[in-house]
Amino acid sequence: MPHNTKYVFVTGGVTSSLGKGIISASLAKLLQSRGYSVTIQKLDPYINVDPGTLNPYEHGECYVTEDGAETDLDLGHYERFINLPTTQANNVTTGRIYQSVINKERKGEYLGKTVQVIPHITDEIKGRIKLLGTKHKYDVVITEIGGTVGDIESLPYIESVRQLKWDLGPTNSVFIHLTLVPYLAASGELKTKPTQHSVKVLLENGIQPDVLVLRTEKTLNDDLRRKVALFCNVEPEAVVESIDVKTIYEVPLLMLKEKLDLTVLKKLNLPAGNEPDLVSWNQFISKLKNPKSTIKVGLIGKYVELPDAYKSIVESVIHAGASNECKVELLTIHSETINDSNLEEKLGGLKGIIVAPGFGHRGIEGKISSAKYAREKGIPFLGICLGMQCAVIEFARNVLGLSDANSTEMARNTLNPVIDLMETQKGIIDKGGTMRLGAYNCTIKKGTKAAQAYHKTDIQERHRHRYEFNNAYLEQFEKNGMISTGINPDTNLVEIIEIPKHPWFVGVQFHPEYKSSVVNPHPLFVNFVKAALEFSK
Repeated sequence: MPHNTKYVFVTGGVTSSLGKGIISASLAKLLQSRGYSVTIQKLDPYINVDPGTLNPYEHGECYVTEDGAETDLDLGHYERFINLPTTQANNVTTGRIYQSVINKERKGEYLGKTVQVIPHITDEIKGRIKLLGTKHKYDVVITEIGGTVGDIESLPYIESVRQLKWDLGPTNSVFIHLTLVPYLAASGELKTKPTQHSVKVLLENGIQPDVLVLRTEKTLNDDLRRKVALFCNVEPEAVVESIDVKTIYEVPLLMLKEKLDLTVLKKLNLPAGNEPDLVSWNQFISKLKNPKSTIKVGLIGKYVELPDAYKSIVESVIHAGASNECKVELLTIHSETINDSNLEEKLGGLKGIIVAPGFGHRGIEGKISSAKYAREKGIPFLGICLGMQCAVIEFARNVLGLSDANSTEMARNTLNPVIDLMETQKGIIDKGGTMRLGAYNCTIKKGTKAAQAYHKTDIQERHRHRYEFNNAYLEQFEKNGMISTGINPDTNLVEIIEIPKHPWFVGVQFHPEYKSSVVNPHPLFVNFVKAALEFSK
């Protein structure tokens, strides 16, 4: 008997940034807790092939999957909620779709046909949507369509899922439309007209939503729900309230209360399954909302004006804080404002310092100074990717006495390139998708801070970089107190550095934040926060 995958399509209206990704992840969590195998994918309407070349100010962080795909940050939310890895197939962009279609046309695969949006682009999109169901045999595939209904960029995706509705059959797909119900303080009213207009635009594109999720800052009364149901052609029980909450991790519990999962299962003609198993989730929420202590930790970066630029790090700290029953006040500090003369003013009072990843020379000296302050003051320190490289540069300058030590990324002609371009990266011209990406092995030395955190010596972590520790300097570093405690067994690339005489000073070339989830907070972040708590005593 063939496996019959069901599909849920999530669209957004009225305005962007309403939280389609969080609603998608919350629904996935609830279905998963009832015993269904679920995955989520994101369709992004921009023409970039992937977000890897986008400035963080443009699009927030670039999230990296196990198989080395540079993807939208919403995939991070998906993984943090359902605790399962995503892949290249979970993020589709317009750029990737058109690139594929044009490549096929060049090879003559369309047999001389005129290549058009319908059917060639839409068929390519439909193939990408169905791939997760046909290849991996998930029970339910949730597809989030980026942008807002009515955007010209999203039209091919809307048309594709309209066609899929009929291709799949009446009980094999559900459309969820997320809109805003604004509150007008002057009249003291919630207004449904924007939602009605948004659904009208969807109807004009041939899609009747099955479920409406209404973002609101005030509780929806029954009259308002009935009004929306009547004017938008949905059943009253399919009008779901999504009220503002203090933390995104409460949204699955809200959706459970609103019976979103049961409504979707009913429309997909699937049994309700088991009662939702959310014991560990509720334990996390309880710890998050009832901390026993509070500490201040600094996140030193150069994109701090946009919180989404470091989304995975922020969430990893939240997970680690809850694990330690501690509220971590994460202070984001722009590295360009930091120098050796104002370290006490900027960093004084912090119980832990994280130096964030990034690219380019802007703000680099502030990151180096922050690493120096943490090293000299004994403050728990976690350097991630470029943050680890900054710690290496600082140690070389101020302990080894190599005053001009630098990375060849910042100073191509430095006489002491303690950080250098990887051999495999030399000669590469194209920027997109060419870094060292995805999961690689790392062997950890026993008895180190990293080994204590992981409770094992063989790990896999995700990477996104071109530059590495220059092993020509390794002996000099280790003689003077900064040691390599994690290496890639295949290439001898230094993956982890530590200062054993420091209370907790760890730098990692990889990105641990990509693998932290609610159920499995990342051990490095957990131990970093634990060290910060001990330092605060």
